[in-house]
Amino acid sequence: MTPISRKLPQPKRHCSILRAIEATRRFRGVTLQVLLLGAVAAGAQMKLELAPGARVMTISPPGQSGAEEVIAVNRYNPNQAVMAYGGTDGGKAAYSTDSGISWTLVNPAGKGKMGGNKSITFDDRGNVFLAYQLIEKLGSPGYWGHNAHGNGIWVRHSTDGGKTWDADATPVLVWPNGQPAPQQEDMARIWADNEPGSPYRGNLYLAWIDWQIDKSIVLFTRSTDHGKTWAKPWRISTHAGFPRDDTGAILGILGSVGPDGTQYVVWNDMLDTVLAISRDGGKTFEPSRPIFQVGPPYFSGAASSFQGIQRVMGLPEIAMDERSSTLYVTWSDFRNGDVDVFLSRSVDKGQTWSPPLRVNNDPIHNGADQFYQWPAVDPTNGDVYVEFYDRRADPENRKIWMTLARSTDRGKTFVNYAWTTKPFVGHNTFLGDYPWLTAYGGRVYGAWAEAVSDTKATVPCHGCGTVGTPAIIRIGIADFNKIH
Repeated sequence: MTPISRKLPQPKRHCSILRAIEATRRFRGVTLQVLLLGAVAAGAQMKLELAPGARVMTISPPGQSGAEEVIAVNRYNPNQAVMAYGGTDGGKAAYSTDSGISWTLVNPAGKGKMGGNKSITFDDRGNVFLAYQLIEKLGSPGYWGHNAHGNGIWVRHSTDGGKTWDADATPVLVWPNGQPAPQQEDMARIWADNEPGSPYRGNLYLAWIDWQIDKSIVLFTRSTDHGKTWAKPWRISTHAGFPRDDTGAILGILGSVGPDGTQYVVWNDMLDTVLAISRDGGKTFEPSRPIFQVGPPYFSGAASSFQGIQRVMGLPEIAMDERSSTLYVTWSDFRNGDVDVFLSRSVDKGQTWSPPLRVNNDPIHNGADQFYQWPAVDPTNGDVYVEFYDRRADPENRKIWMTLARSTDRGKTFVNYAWTTKPFVGHNTFLGDYPWLTAYGGRVYGAWAEAVSDTKATVPCHGCGTVGTPAIIRIGIADFNKIH
């Protein structure tokens, strides 16, 4: 028989084909693996479980815009909650007597205005105190010192859970209207000593930025008579910042109280988070000192990152777990390229601090920004919460949701929950300088601003120098008692 003749491939070519087939198989395998990993990552980005018992409502009236909202709950009567915000109508407050289920709007200032940069607290008697600034004329958008006029820090007071407020606000430090102001008072933050074992229980504390011609410093005062009078303010910042509202200034002051009445006050100074401590009820402070470094707190220069938002700040906030005396500080910065929310904790009363923990749990370096965070510790169980604006579900990094993170292990790990299900998109929108958060008995109360996503209509932005889509004020409630 004549053998069948066939042409066999040369050995070298045969090896090349085998290698090509194997390479193709590996490529497909790797590609499939990458696609699967990408799908998992995308799923992790886009799918957050809704916070238990989540309810979100708009509190600002139709047609009115607002920003710089605050919220507090009365630990001695947890059914009582109070919030306030600044707005085009002069600002409003709202109170709840049913743990945030329903709210009633009121005007604490009567026919006057409440101003901006508010903060709020309940004292140990269930009184509510609302601190804010009033500005007659700010000066130029970039620098307050150009033709600034009268301004000051004021405090209002309610004895019935926010239903009614005193007729006249108490001045703390005021430069009269009608004339140039030598200084600018800004970002007032008020807190109370409600600690049962504190020798200073009942004291109120207030700190803010004092802008001067050549520097910025932290001023502090206290009230030992339940807000009737305030001591003459004094400086507690050892190092001075630059004199304009930008990176390099002293920014973002906030205080907290330990179970023994010790005061812990933090702020941002250049690339440092700074801590000042008082152990005698605010009479004196130890020299303020940097506790760790952060990224620049202003993100307005990264226009592509924060398209639609006029400016964003990553300033620090402090919260105390009175059960364990653990301190928590949160902030946001762009050390990972995009902006993330971080937390550091101290278990030795502020002497040492843990490495930064990333609170948002989307994939790192994914190009999604998380920003404008605020922490709270539930005093009944020590759970730590952080709320923040979140863009993880939008590949274009523009749409914004609100996320709530929770830690049940003293800030070592966090679970992220969706607090809103519908995003908003800003068009040069001013969201203020912060949201606000508080917690008690497993219930969490948040307040934040959202752009009116279905309109590009503009409203004046006081002190911002430009205009943008108006923002509405939202309140969110979550109930972790509903977790089974």
